[in-house]
Amino acid sequence: MKAHLVPPGSQLNLAQIDPDGTGDYQKNQHDKARAKSLTAKLVNQLDTLQERLYANNNRALLIVLQGMDTSGKDGTIKHVMSGVNPQGCKVVTFKTPSVEELGHDFLWRVHQKAPAKGQIGIFNRSHYEDVLITRVHGLISDKVVKQRFNRINEFEELLTENGTTILKFFLHISKDEQKKRLEERVNNPEKRWKFNTGDLEERKFWNQYIRAFETMLAATSTSHAPWHIVPANRKWYRNLVIADRIIDALKCMKLTTPPPVSDIDFDTLKIE
Repeated sequence: MKAHLVPPGSQLNLAQIDPDGTGDYQKNQHDKARAKSLTAKLVNQLDTLQERLYANNNRALLIVLQGMDTSGKDGTIKHVMSGVNPQGCKVVTFKTPSVEELGHDFLWRVHQKAPAKGQIGIFNRSHYEDVLITRVHGLISDKVVKQRFNRINEFEELLTENGTTILKFFLHISKDEQKKRLEERVNNPEKRWKFNTGDLEERKFWNQYIRAFETMLAATSTSHAPWHIVPANRKWYRNLVIADRIIDALKCMKLTTPPPVSDIDFDTLKIE
């Protein structure tokens, strides 16, 4: 799973990374079932590890999900995070900035939504929209983009210094796979609510987005907050990779169950 990590300072060409890749797993029903079984075990572990995170209240986990439209951000949250207690987890989506938000620096609204200690925060899209959409549509200059890369790296370093582990996932799908998923939304009455004609307009900028992602991933994959490029054409493999990385990150925190209150003798305690 660590093969999907983007080393700091990398020069990226997403065309060389197969969005249909499945690592050591074959594209057959047997390996698909094996991967799903392992994912289910990892999701079960998440329940215990999250409870320890919440109980200790001294660390936090921030999960950042970015990718093209239909890349599977919602699906990842639905399937991988099904094992968490909502009390200790919050999903945030950053949409078009409000008038108030535009009156501040671009990270102002993001810092307010960073997870508190004891919490898991999930950014379904994130502060990276401000160096992607804005760049593709020519709303900011390349000079401003580079400045924002630096501010983002400093912001994420600040979070890690305060006890937040950051996991960043780029969900990598092919243009053909996006076409198939958009058609599925159109043809399935239960999914039409997800369809937006704006998705078709943004699809016209596919190549520009790919270049913007390559630059962004290379500039903001750091030792304290690295990016993972997750092949996402196969949903079962996407879920496995992300579940594995989340469990690994929580285990690296070496979380234990907090000791009980010291002045209580639990062996003799009787509750009437």
